[in-house]
Amino acid sequence: MDAERIAIARSCLDAAHDGTESFPTIVGRLIAAGFEGYAVDYRRNTQLYYLPDGDGVELPMPPSPGGAAPEFDADRVAALVRWAQANGPDYSYAGFCTRAKAAGCAGYLVSFPGRRVLYYGRTAETHVEHFPR
Repeated sequence: MDAERIAIARSCLDAAHDGTESFPTIVGRLIAAGFEGYAVDYRRNTQLYYLPDGDGVELPMPPSPGGAAPEFDADRVAALVRWAQANGPDYSYAGFCTRAKAAGCAGYLVSFPGRRVLYYGRTAETHVEHFPR
């Protein structure tokens, strides 16, 4: 992976955590850089950004409290996604991460071509969210 793409991925990760860019803006920047998606792993506290040719880069995420709860609550995860989409004054990505883990989310996979996010629990339960139109 070239240094420019790594810098873009790092910048997008930082922007999500410090709240300086929205999810749609970050997705647009990553697509423009040639990424086809990324994965968030709350158990390892990392994000892995994927290129279509199989190349990728794994970056550490800022830590957030707690681990993924043993039971996955898809309804709570869906409610958290609605909270994030509303982007109200009380929203933060750090808060989203903490609450998602408390809802049993062990991580999620974002597919740009598929326009969806697959959230998963520790025992492989899933919840799929499609990108808003």
